[in-house]
Amino acid sequence: MRDDVMPFSEHSDPLAICDRLRNATIVTPGLMMEIVEAACRRLPAGRQTTNPARIRGLIDAHAWTDAALALVDLELPSWRIRRIAYDAGDWYCALSRQRELPDWLDQSIESRHADLAIAILSALVEAQITEKQPSGPGVPAALRNMSSDHISLCCENFA
Repeated sequence: MRDDVMPFSEHSDPLAICDRLRNATIVTPGLMMEIVEAACRRLPAGRQTTNPARIRGLIDAHAWTDAALALVDLELPSWRIRRIAYDAGDWYCALSRQRELPDWLDQSIESRHADLAIAILSALVEAQITEKQPSGPGVPAALRNMSSDHISLCCENFA
């Protein structure tokens, strides 16, 4: 990974950003700028594409959901939105590298929040944390913040 596209600056704490997003109730210009400054390396770099100008326009217009989706597209080119769903007052967002796999085989990043834009931004930050973690050959990276809804299983047949 090149230095100009590192997921987080050396001064930002990705887990603090996750906590900040989890505790936020709505997206504000300050929160969006905090996310952009801490987690978005490609946007400030001012690439020769129209995406940075478009994203800045969306942020200026307070189009938070569109800006969050555009940030995912710009900052995580190998990731795609797998699912966005609304259930029982929360928005669920799942990002995946391999959308074509069945849910049970895919190692997607999932987040949830009452605000759709914050759910998408949380998934963006979690995916960047996952990208930053080194994993050995054949050893999948474990998620840091597993909720109590997840149960680890060993599916090997040792017989």
